Amino acid sequence: MFTVRIAETGESFQCSPTQSVLEGMVQIGRRGIPQGCRGGGCGVCKIEVVAGLFAHKAMSRSHITEEDQREGRVLACRIFPVSDLELRVLGNMKRSLGKQ
Repeated sequence: MFTVRIAETGESFQCSPTQSVLEGMVQIGRRGIPQGCRGGGCGVCKIEVVAGLFAHKAMSRSHITEEDQREGRVLACRIFPVSDLELRVLGNMKRSLGKQ
């Protein structure tokens, strides 16, 4: 298990290497986390990984460009931690983090 920390709120959760970061985020019980398609096609769960290492599955280039990916901007539903992570929420999820 690895610890994933959300920079904006300071919240953290445990996530296994076989669990997507989005699945881990849903487990913290925060209402309003958009889950979208969970397959990398909708772009709703866009985040920026600011620290740590992760494995990933394919992501739609209409939501995550090659440059985005190099800069750590990825879809939470398509990444899996291989170390502790710190992330920032981008896109549609950012609005949800302000609400409880």
